[in-house]
Amino acid sequence: MGKQKDDFVVLKKGKKDIPIDYNEVRKAVLVLRAINHDRRQQIIQLLEENDKMTVTDIYIKLRLEQSVASQHLAILRRAQVVVTERNGKFIYYSLDKDRLVQISSFVDDIND
Repeated sequence: MGKQKDDFVVLKKGKKDIPIDYNEVRKAVLVLRAINHDRRQQIIQLLEENDKMTVTDIYIKLRLEQSVASQHLAILRRAQVVVTERNGKFIYYSLDKDRLVQISSFVDDIND
C-alpha cells in the first residue's frame, strides 16, 4: 500500500519524537531543487546585487535566451524565492529575502 498525502511517520532521535509529514517533505524537496541549480543560483546572485530586474535585464546580463531565463524565473517564483511587481508593461523580479532566510534556517535545522 502506498503512502497517502496526509501520511506521516514519527522518527525517534534519542528521547525526542520527530514527526515527518510526507507532503511537507515533498514541498521542501521542490524548493531545494529550485535553488540547487547553477543558473538559478546565478539569477539569485544577480537579483541580490541589483535589487530588482526585468527578465530582459537578467537574460542580457547572463547571456541566456529569453525563454530560458523565463523558465528559470518561473521555477524560482513557484518556490516563492522571487516575487514579481508589475510597473506598466514591465514585470520586475526581486528576491523574497524572508523566504530565503526561511529556507536557510530549514537547511541549518536539517544539518543539526
